[in-house]
Amino acid sequence: MSSPADRVYSPSHEWHKLEGQTLTLGLTQFAVDQLTDVTYVEMKKPGFKFKSGDIVGEVESVKTTSDIYCFVDGEVSEVNPALADNPGLLNSDPYGNGWLCKVKVSDKSGLAKCVDAKAYDAQHP
Repeated sequence: MSSPADRVYSPSHEWHKLEGQTLTLGLTQFAVDQLTDVTYVEMKKPGFKFKSGDIVGEVESVKTTSDIYCFVDGEVSEVNPALADNPGLLNSDPYGNGWLCKVKVSDKSGLAKCVDAKAYDAQHP
C-alpha cells in the first residue's frame, strides 16, 4: 500500500497532515502493521502544549506499548473520540478514521525532519 502523498512522515512512523495552522497526526500503515492489534490509545488532552519531537500520546497493542511523537510545536486541539471505543480503527483505517489528534501549530519547522510519501515508502516497502 502506498502512503498518501498529502502528508509527511516522521522517522518514528507518524504521519503529519498540515492544513493551514491545523495539523492532523496519525500512525503509518507500517507502524500499525508492526504493532499488530491495537488495544488502547491514550493521547494528551486538548490544551496540552508541546515542542517538536515531544511525546503526545501512546498506543498499546498485544505486542508492545509505543510512544507517539509530533514534529511541530503546538497545542493539542482535539483528540479522536472514536478511538476510545474502537482503538482498532488504527489497524483498519490508519490514514482516515484512525487519526490520533489535531494540533494547533505554532511552529512547523520540525516537519523538516520528516519525508514525503515516496521517500517514506522507499524506506519501508
